[in-house]
Amino acid sequence: MIRTIRVLGAALGALVGLGIAAAGTGQFTGVEYAGFILAAWTIAWSVVGFAVLPYLTVVPAGWLVRSVQELSTAEFVAAVIGLFMGLLLGLLLSLPLSQIEGPLGTWLPLGISLFLGLGMMGLTVAKRFDLIAAAEGAGLVRRPRAAPERDEAGPRIVVDTSVLIDGRIAEIVDSGFVYGTLIVPRFVLEELQHIADSSDTLRRNRGRRGLEILNRMQRDPRTPVEVVEDEAPTIAEVDAKLVELAKSRSRVVLTNDFNLNRVAELQGVRVMNINSLANAVKPAVLPGEELRVRIIQEGKEPGQGVGFLDDGTMIVVEGGARMIDKDVDLQVTRVLQTVAGRMIFAQPRVD
Repeated sequence: MIRTIRVLGAALGALVGLGIAAAGTGQFTGVEYAGFILAAWTIAWSVVGFAVLPYLTVVPAGWLVRSVQELSTAEFVAAVIGLFMGLLLGLLLSLPLSQIEGPLGTWLPLGISLFLGLGMMGLTVAKRFDLIAAAEGAGLVRRPRAAPERDEAGPRIVVDTSVLIDGRIAEIVDSGFVYGTLIVPRFVLEELQHIADSSDTLRRNRGRRGLEILNRMQRDPRTPVEVVEDEAPTIAEVDAKLVELAKSRSRVVLTNDFNLNRVAELQGVRVMNINSLANAVKPAVLPGEELRVRIIQEGKEPGQGVGFLDDGTMIVVEGGARMIDKDVDLQVTRVLQTVAGRMIFAQPRVD
């Protein structure tokens, strides 16, 4: 393409040179070596046309095409609307200005049209977001609701403070049951640091364990951990901030807080509750099955003994108070599912 334009430029340059020579006052006539000078004159204009024409045609056109391609759809539409409005204003002003006699009546309307067209185009592109917002407020346009952002590596899960303090999240992540990016808000990290600095020994130890768990997960490249600065200054409670962040980020919250669980579900946010997961993966025990459990303490009711399975499920043994510190063969009588977990009631097996 460039080569063709250059050849065309050389031909046009030669024609321009010959035209200038023919329109002159005979500067090449009556001069020694006039033919040689005319040939050199024509060749010089051909070289000028060969070198200059691409910069007057192809290069500006290519720059214009690249600039248009780099514009977003909103910028392009705003530029077209602004140019149209500017040219329309220029046309209205040019009608009276064209009545002026002399060169001003010819060039002033053209200059006004160019100035208003380019000026309005620049202004509409610069203020495109404000113009779209004003059009939406007036009901002229309606912006489609954007789909929730999804990370290419998986979902983005907002993490609650209770999950970090609990500590089981690290083993769950290591097992591969949680994938994607874990989002830890800055206000959750600050709450965790506040707990770690508490004067109460138990709270301080729990806070420090949460920080250690977070540090451990950050070193694991399989499940990225991202600390975000998102804040909701108008909301005071941490749970409410978490729900708002989840609604804007991924609509998923990881927690083991019962109250946060209910609040998030009511607002349409998906909840991944570690306690629910722990209860779901416990082995199913049915009435009539036989177990062998070590009774370690007395129960709340007289005569009851209490033992635990390997997964932490509590077993209440009727008449087991006299068998403390002994391994006993039991028969399950009933299974009770509570908010806190599952309880199994049994009695010593009778041979």
